[in-house]
Amino acid sequence: MKYACSLFLYLLLAATGTAQDTVRVSLAEFLKTGLNQSGQIQYEEGDVHLAHNRVDQARANRILPRVELNTNHGLVPGVVSSNPNLPGGQYYLDPNLENDWENWAIFTRAEVSAIQPVFSWGAVNKAIRAAELGALAAEERFNAKKEELELQLFELYYSYLLAIEIERILNDAQGQIRQIERRIEEMREEGDPNLQEKDVFQFEIYKSEFEIKKTEVRQSLARIQRIWNYILSDGEETAYIPAEDFLDPLPVEIEPFETYRSEAMNSRSELKGVEAGIKAYEHSVEAIRAQSYPMFYLGLTASYANTPNRPRQTNPFIINNTNYMSAGFGFGIRQNLNFSAINNRIDREQIEYNRVKDLKTALSDQIILELNERYQEAAVAEEKVDRLNEALVTTRKWVRHEQLNYDYGFGDVEDLVDSIRKELELRVELKQSIFQLNKRIAALYRTSGISISGLP
Repeated sequence: MKYACSLFLYLLLAATGTAQDTVRVSLAEFLKTGLNQSGQIQYEEGDVHLAHNRVDQARANRILPRVELNTNHGLVPGVVSSNPNLPGGQYYLDPNLENDWENWAIFTRAEVSAIQPVFSWGAVNKAIRAAELGALAAEERFNAKKEELELQLFELYYSYLLAIEIERILNDAQGQIRQIERRIEEMREEGDPNLQEKDVFQFEIYKSEFEIKKTEVRQSLARIQRIWNYILSDGEETAYIPAEDFLDPLPVEIEPFETYRSEAMNSRSELKGVEAGIKAYEHSVEAIRAQSYPMFYLGLTASYANTPNRPRQTNPFIINNTNYMSAGFGFGIRQNLNFSAINNRIDREQIEYNRVKDLKTALSDQIILELNERYQEAAVAEEKVDRLNEALVTTRKWVRHEQLNYDYGFGDVEDLVDSIRKELELRVELKQSIFQLNKRIAALYRTSGISISGLP
């Protein structure tokens, strides 16, 4: 997901120094809000709505799929008979009947026709079932999009924690740097012969590098804060921060590979969607094939016409087209004789059916390959965190040793700076590795079809 970067309003509010309320946001809340606010998710959800609309349309064809009403309206002249004794209902007997151009009236006619299938060899029900399975496939594709976005939001959430942790590490290191600066100044004032200029130069270089790192971290933190504000902002002056105070490894144990493989084959939304698509094409082929058989249906037709200046005729064999009433109800058979077109449609659906089956095989292969890679990355990341923890313990002992030597007056500035630099690097690298571990575990869960919203 790509969130818009036009955050001018947020920057303007921040520049004015307006007081902000601080709200802690948990991972579950962040994922839920991010999904609800995502324009991409709203766009993808439209496909699901369209699929369900096709289901409703298919179901609507089950009851009276064809009902038509036609009406006609106009002005017509009346009629006049040459025989004044002839009743209006017997005007058909007058061979000299003429139009009365001085007598006009409004002509109205309405015709209703309806067809209800009785037996269609299952074509209607199979078409409905195909549409329902197509909607299920659309829902699973939508779920896959949501899961992909969840993974990106997960990374963004822990990116904030990582930036906070690194900033905290740099603040701690800033205090150590000030202590070394004060000690160097004391050694200069005392004329300590152990202070060498190269050590001072190296320390100055280290301070410059440290300032660059501080700027990078602060800008990274500001960028993440702006994105968080864009995702979570409700129009109020609120500062959002993670619910956790520290970036720690997820309390999740990596299971054997076969566990994730089995879960992926049963739970991946992409595979569920493809399986639903395969079944949908099966029913679609059967529905089209049923159209080559005769369809039995009931038919209803009714028509009514009324024109005040033209009398209805009493003889049922004589119909006055401007003033009559009739109705009919019966049973019929409809047969599509264009068998070539039906066979072509069946062949096309069969080709699509075979393509979706091949897609399932290709998708399964891709998932297994991706799962192997995600599993390896998670296992390596876990081992790296363990080893960095051990290295950091050793480095802290080294820093303590150099600080004691320095305090006793026979330490070396270069050794102290090297030990502090190494501790700083390892602390930063450890937090970055924890971030990578959490991200790798989330990616492993995503590839396995396990929801990451339930991660502790």
